[in-house]
Amino acid sequence: MFKKLYLMLVLAAALACNASPSKPVYKNAGPNDLQPDEQQSVVLGYVAKLITDYNYKKVPLNDSISAIIYDRYLKRLDENHNYLLASDIKQFDQFKSTLDDDIKAGNLANVFYMFNIFQKRYTEYVNFSVAELNKNFDFTKNETYTYDRDSLPWVATEADLHNLWAQRVKYDLLNLKLTGKELAANKATLKKRYTSILSQSNKLSNQDVFQAFMDAFTEAIDPHTNYFNPAMAANFNIDMSRSLEGIGASLQIDNEYVTIKGVTAGGPADKSKQVNVEDRIIGVAQGKTGEFQDIVGWRIDNAIALIRGAKGTTVRLQLLPKGSAATAKPRIVELVREKIILKDISAKKEIRTYNSNGKTVKIGVISIPAFYLDFADYKAGNPNYKSTTRDVKLILDSLKRENVDGVVVDLRQNGGGSLIEAIELTGLFIKSGPVVQVRDARNQIEVDKDEDPAITYAGPLAIMVDRFSASASEIFSGAIQDYGRGLIIGTQTYGKGSVQNAIDLDKVITPTLKDKIMAVAGKSKTVATGSQNKFGQLNLTVAKFYRVSGSSTQHKGVMPDISFPSIIPMDKYGEDTEPSAMPFDMIPKSDYAVVGNFATVIPQLKKLHDDRMAASASFKYLLQDIEESKKQANEKSVTLNEQKLKQERDADEQKSFENNNLRRVALGLPAMKKGQVKPKNEDLDFLQKEAGQILTDYLTLDNKLTNVKPTGTF
Repeated sequence: MFKKLYLMLVLAAALACNASPSKPVYKNAGPNDLQPDEQQSVVLGYVAKLITDYNYKKVPLNDSISAIIYDRYLKRLDENHNYLLASDIKQFDQFKSTLDDDIKAGNLANVFYMFNIFQKRYTEYVNFSVAELNKNFDFTKNETYTYDRDSLPWVATEADLHNLWAQRVKYDLLNLKLTGKELAANKATLKKRYTSILSQSNKLSNQDVFQAFMDAFTEAIDPHTNYFNPAMAANFNIDMSRSLEGIGASLQIDNEYVTIKGVTAGGPADKSKQVNVEDRIIGVAQGKTGEFQDIVGWRIDNAIALIRGAKGTTVRLQLLPKGSAATAKPRIVELVREKIILKDISAKKEIRTYNSNGKTVKIGVISIPAFYLDFADYKAGNPNYKSTTRDVKLILDSLKRENVDGVVVDLRQNGGGSLIEAIELTGLFIKSGPVVQVRDARNQIEVDKDEDPAITYAGPLAIMVDRFSASASEIFSGAIQDYGRGLIIGTQTYGKGSVQNAIDLDKVITPTLKDKIMAVAGKSKTVATGSQNKFGQLNLTVAKFYRVSGSSTQHKGVMPDISFPSIIPMDKYGEDTEPSAMPFDMIPKSDYAVVGNFATVIPQLKKLHDDRMAASASFKYLLQDIEESKKQANEKSVTLNEQKLKQERDADEQKSFENNNLRRVALGLPAMKKGQVKPKNEDLDFLQKEAGQILTDYLTLDNKLTNVKPTGTF
């Protein structure tokens, strides 16, 4: 769809960027300081040119954006204010209004200068922590350690920073002590951890610094414009599931913890029912009997290398549960690695049965984890290519044979995927017509339509969404809502309504300059040996999605007709939490025919839902869990008194255990025993069941209300 735009973009950029940026002047560096190379300077200049000329937002590089880039870069260096002093920040502030000029010139000297100061502080305080272990510790004092400091001022003096790190070491020891191990063993564990942290830090390269700054730069423009260095570009272009390193989980460093940021449906982590988003991996062991290796503070690529492995082999993880601060006892999860491929992420069905006024109602539930498409088979003309639409069509045909009364399509935690699939999936439920509008940077609007008049399923329909339903999920659910084709149930979606083009920088940088740089960088580690791409990739935001009604899916996403409480923190995830996100706006509506109207019935469905939830013990416990998660997320400090911390942790664990069992009993499930882990899907299943009940209510009300036009009438 955007082939013509892509070619225009690349050719214009190649013509415009025909000279090397001016050579930077580097500050005096120490023997261990990292320095940028000429290749990175050239890439920076080219990326700046592409962004300023072709990004949809048309953001100029000026002093205002320079300050935003500066703040983002500083946050990447020391987000929690644990290493840098106020005097360091005062010194760095001279660069706050000059980074825009540095970027235009390809000058990375100031960027690397800031990093090298940070690196010195980092090394100093890790070494301080190792030495601190030689001291004696009193765990009876009523001291408090503030571990979340991102909103606090930078520490004023080295003495204050030493005190902060002494508290951190004491807390690390106390947390290990509460697991029942002896002090000497705990000190040995921490010494090994701190030494490992320092070792990983010493392995940083100039490419790591360059990537960190480029992240700060591009994300200051918008959240979805991103630069990937050659190694990251290679990973990005592997199928999403195959890049999740053997256990089916995406990982990210968060305050020195390897943190799970996504779980692939159908992968080992997902099938275990014991791995959740925001769990932190603190240890990894190979096989069923291997010794655990502490990975706190590790580089993400080194941690991934330890976690991934050959299909069929076993890896064990020590996990700190999500939302537990750092006080929870780690649990051990054993996983058998698999090769996670796209075909494993498929739409699935089940049938739920309800009773309505003595009548049995069958609701088919279709869970769609992603909008997937086997592009290779599709382009090759294979009639049996794998795709979301093909799988869902087969499921719908089988559900019709089983005489279901309605269908719920579950798009929760579906982050999107193929735009083609979003359009074609919509076409299974409508006769024909526009599905999505796309406006490019030249304000030209393209309307993508379902051209097939065939309808696979014309019966009652509901779509489930949550905060992680994004992009293609929002296009599909927005179209279903605009056509009046089905009810939207759940929470406000993510709000990702932008379109990106992937630009191979090898095809943009002029051949003469490329040859010159490659000759200079021939022995540099910056060049990825054996990699086809040498200069990286830019994913550039070039257009914006709009619903057929004219509303953008950007920022606001899709609002449900009937709302559920959000298990996912709305204030932490979503496009509207991103400072650089594009705003919501509207364009003229497309020419489409509304096929249903729920305006009259929605208030009654809401009342039935609210009454049912008011009487539901399971719903009450769900709300309690959500509130408890919010409370824990807002905690910023912890007591260093052993007795108090143990009492608090034991009380929290007991309360969680009792509430989980009360909920399981309410759901008709057996109570758990001490030490068992609550299956992660219980809340999701409960809400999915309620969505089916709402559709069942609609079927009943629809028979009574003559002024409600039934869906599926064409």
